[in-house]
Amino acid sequence: MNAFITHTVEHTAGDTRCDTLKIGLLSASDRASSGVYQDQGIPALKAWIEQAIHNPVEWHTSLIADDLELIASHLKSLVSAGCCLVLTTGGTGPALRDVTPEATLSVGDKEMPGFGEQMRQVSLRFVPTAILSRQVAVIRAQSLIINLPGQPKSIAETLGGLKDEQGQVLVQGIFAAVPYCIDLIGGPYIETQDAFCKSFRPKTALKSKRV
Repeated sequence: MNAFITHTVEHTAGDTRCDTLKIGLLSASDRASSGVYQDQGIPALKAWIEQAIHNPVEWHTSLIADDLELIASHLKSLVSAGCCLVLTTGGTGPALRDVTPEATLSVGDKEMPGFGEQMRQVSLRFVPTAILSRQVAVIRAQSLIINLPGQPKSIAETLGGLKDEQGQVLVQGIFAAVPYCIDLIGGPYIETQDAFCKSFRPKTALKSKRV
């Protein structure tokens, strides 16, 4: 299977005082890319990020088959297009066609193992099979690439973390660390909507353009 949609570009308005971001979203799925069913990964990623940040976003999206070379090629293209953050969904399990982690590692300059470790900590709160998930994260040039789960519910949980009924954090989601990571690699300044997802930066790194 080699059907795919590549580099579809859309724009989302945000607070014009914030840096405009280019964000890449890649869904790897043989069946979704060939039209067997509708992809849910990219819409779920986009909807969550739009709630989490104030920044205007230029979205670059790709829906492709589970093919290592194809995934690696699209990741490189998204980074070359200037995406400071690339989020993938799908293809991170142990099945023979699940090759997204291998493709991601093949294009990375540095591995960031903490992201995968934390995602599995979140998912283990629900199912013991979370240890079968192989999500990884890497830095390529000035871009952060993160593999996420394939299900919309799991995407939201791993990005945002878990809270109890009183709103206290039980397990931190990974997105809290994303803005500062992108600061450190020379990317644009991401401003989060703190009521939905509060990011962490040292006080010396705070430089909001909205105040």
